[in-house]
Amino acid sequence: MPLISIQQERPDSDAAIQLISELDHYLNELPYTPESRHAFSVERLLRENVVFFVMRYDGEPVACGGIKLFADYAEVKRMYVRPAYRGRGLGKGILNHLGEHALENQLALLRLETGIYQTEAIKVYEAYGFKRRPPFGEYEENPLSLYFEKSIAGKIKTGTL
Repeated sequence: MPLISIQQERPDSDAAIQLISELDHYLNELPYTPESRHAFSVERLLRENVVFFVMRYDGEPVACGGIKLFADYAEVKRMYVRPAYRGRGLGKGILNHLGEHALENQLALLRLETGIYQTEAIKVYEAYGFKRRPPFGEYEENPLSLYFEKSIAGKIKTGTL
């Protein structure tokens, strides 16, 4: 049985930089226009106080995700699972952890933006119970972006996040 752990880390830690770089490389291969690229840089993650987590599988960093807290919701940022580790429920594990962090901060609504070409991520989010919604916060309508949200009120206590 593999040992899986999730730890809060600075976005500029070695493991976080490695995972974010892989995610950026993947995203840069997709046909998004410059105005459709909403990914936070490591510097912006730090500047905007995004709480960042790294998942390790038998000690190796394999996934990450951040969460930015707002007054009435928490936004999922820089979610990524290395391709070799997909299909093992690790994305759900990161989302559970981000949701727990949101609830610990009295926020029961998760939101996110993702691109239309990230079909694997979209499937994960929809299977997790995220529903499509209009743009939120500083986002504007964009044909290359999808916006999602999920209420997590009371979910941790029942184990059904």
